[in-house]
Amino acid sequence: MQTTIAPELIDDPRAIAAEEVLRKCVHCGFCLATCPTYNLLGDELDSPRGRIYLMKQVVEGHQPTQATRTHLDRCLSCRNCETTCPSGVEYGHLLDLGRSLVEEQVPRTGVDKWLRMGILSVLPYSKRVTPLVKLGQAVRPLLPKALAASVPFKQSPGVLPTTKHDRHMLVLDGCVQPSMAPATNASAARVLDALGIRLHGAPQSGCCGAVHYHLNEQEKAKDFIRRNIDAWWPSIEAGTEAIIVTASGCGVMVKDYAHVLADDPKYAKKATRVSELARDIIEVLVDVLGKEDLSRYHQASAAVGRVAFHAPCTLQHGQKLPQVTEGLLVRFGFELTPVADGHICCGSAGTYSIFQPTISQQLKDNKVQNLLAGQPDIIATANIGCQLQISSGSGQPVVHWIELVDRVVTAQV
Repeated sequence: MQTTIAPELIDDPRAIAAEEVLRKCVHCGFCLATCPTYNLLGDELDSPRGRIYLMKQVVEGHQPTQATRTHLDRCLSCRNCETTCPSGVEYGHLLDLGRSLVEEQVPRTGVDKWLRMGILSVLPYSKRVTPLVKLGQAVRPLLPKALAASVPFKQSPGVLPTTKHDRHMLVLDGCVQPSMAPATNASAARVLDALGIRLHGAPQSGCCGAVHYHLNEQEKAKDFIRRNIDAWWPSIEAGTEAIIVTASGCGVMVKDYAHVLADDPKYAKKATRVSELARDIIEVLVDVLGKEDLSRYHQASAAVGRVAFHAPCTLQHGQKLPQVTEGLLVRFGFELTPVADGHICCGSAGTYSIFQPTISQQLKDNKVQNLLAGQPDIIATANIGCQLQISSGSGQPVVHWIELVDRVVTAQV
């Protein structure tokens, strides 16, 4: 797609980077078929191709409007279009650039502005989230049904391993997962312990930066990223094998640190090293287990019952790891139920469910219906946001898939 940068933006690095991505788009429209918002709304301006056209106009100097911002806001950033695109358009990066350019010219006001400020002042900070989660869990029986559904079920992380293995890996604790789903990283630690690997965190690390970055507070997001790099660097220098991220949404962000800090003279090389080490937990298990025969776990996995697995967009489209988790679960002996439209977003999408509740609810209803159609005994996923979203719609606890593996692996010990 031929694009000419407007004179007033000719030296703006965002416009330069956006123009480079825009040139890859051939306007074929293949992305429309897999775009959740286009499928729901039927408006091409709520499709990747339509949004690309809007961003092209902005780069070329056309004045964006509130409607322009609204169409960009409605995008889930699921990156399903990237999986479909035959031209390799990096739509996710383009969207971040486009939103930044538009919001600069069409600033937010009123409730929209203050709600975002409120979310950004709480959600990325584990110490601020934890008391609110505990309070919600304590009064959950007293809450209205709709509100109670949004409160995560209380989890016990169980006993953490203490063996000091020679092999060691870092793990991202994140911001909301420690209080909302503490069993996830605890299960990962027990599974890796059984495989001879010690998993440990870094006390000074925290939110991966995604919340701020995707709400267009990108400079603040970079502060979070630098803090994590500083917290992890001693372990990296000590030879840690990987930085494991059990939340696939955070995994996309950490793997993108090199891109985000590419122009930072102090942190660019370190960010590149962190991105190289970042691995989703599924990548680590597949690598460590190799072609090992896992049939000894089949009896324990059969006792779990039928499993409906939801593959998060950030896992299959963002990290480009489709069907990998499903394949490993089958090797462990789990019976997976068929899930229609497994490539479509559940509507969580980070903070999307807060700012676009109507679309999010429609996507959640569709996803829950498809997950329950196979009459599973349990639902599993790979991202904290999806876990909470689906749980609130299905009325039953949803677990991270590593918890299932933990059950069968520890049963053999």
